[in-house]
Amino acid sequence: MKNTSFNIPECAGLGRRFVFAAVTVAFAALASGCAGLGGAAGGSTGGAPIGTAGAAGSGGAGAGAVVPGPGGVAAVPGSVPGGPAGTVVLPAGASAAHAPVRVGLALGGGAARGFAHIGVIKVLEAQGITVDYIAGTSAGSVVGSLYASGLDGYGLQQMALTMDESLFADWTFGGRSMFRGEAIATWINRTLGNKSIEQLKRPFGIVATRLSNGEGALFQRGNVGTAVRASSAVPGVFSPVTIGGVEYVDGGLTSPVPVRAVRRMGADFVIAVDISTDPVGQPTSSVTDLLLQTFTIMGKSINRFELGEADVVIRPPITSGSADFGARHQAILAGEKAATAALPELRQKLAARRAGLAAVVPAR
Repeated sequence: MKNTSFNIPECAGLGRRFVFAAVTVAFAALASGCAGLGGAAGGSTGGAPIGTAGAAGSGGAGAGAVVPGPGGVAAVPGSVPGGPAGTVVLPAGASAAHAPVRVGLALGGGAARGFAHIGVIKVLEAQGITVDYIAGTSAGSVVGSLYASGLDGYGLQQMALTMDESLFADWTFGGRSMFRGEAIATWINRTLGNKSIEQLKRPFGIVATRLSNGEGALFQRGNVGTAVRASSAVPGVFSPVTIGGVEYVDGGLTSPVPVRAVRRMGADFVIAVDISTDPVGQPTSSVTDLLLQTFTIMGKSINRFELGEADVVIRPPITSGSADFGARHQAILAGEKAATAALPELRQKLAARRAGLAAVVPAR
């Protein structure tokens, strides 16, 4: 497997400040509904025993090495051979319209707003757009793990509309967090039949953040629930997750929508789904509101750099808050609406990319 860590160079400093600022604003996040991540975060120690992957230049083993250790997950951010158009060879008789384009889906974080991802997936499936790679951050890692396991959009919708989010609230007393963050991972592992990340039907990556230095990490193998828990661990709200001796927290602190991660996995056409809130018009009259607005602005600054590298960005018009699990049906519909509106752009750019690949390497 490929092993390394990744950063967004333009905002590495922002990412580090964001990690530590998140501890300060955790109570604001909880008050605003980020505690609703209890319905989209968690952890478990079950699953297949897998080592931890060292990251070159980060004190771990060199790239490509897998160091046996506890935790059940290996951190596998890193580049994938291929990607440039010149590596594509069309089969005999293939046309530009059918040139092989590896489509990646980057699912962003946003707690209960993550239900909108399901609506996007339903539209992509209805239009026959096949997703080859999936990467998820926070709530996106939850939906992404289920989608990568083989569930289709309608299966995801049925599960979303019938799930009881109260099952995922595992309060803790004392320590560094409000919640342990274990229940959701137990549920995910059970739902997926305790499959590891690499055993899922689609290539899947889960983004988390190293607490010690603010670097992003992409998990492509190991215990799904543990990696999802790490990706969703809002500092101060959910406990950091220790994997191979390294503490990880919410992936949204460094990569709110994991565009670069899914490209590193091998995608050469990326559809990004951004479910973050717009800071414009948000209240700032109280200390809690002010801290939350700061949290939102910092995330938007980081997001701006990465979303610029996506081929198509879908932004569902979600009006509900991050903890409004009662509005899950509206969120799914918002995802469908946004994806449908993006279809003309998506089709045009996908056709252009296929034509470009066909022009670089003609059919044999």
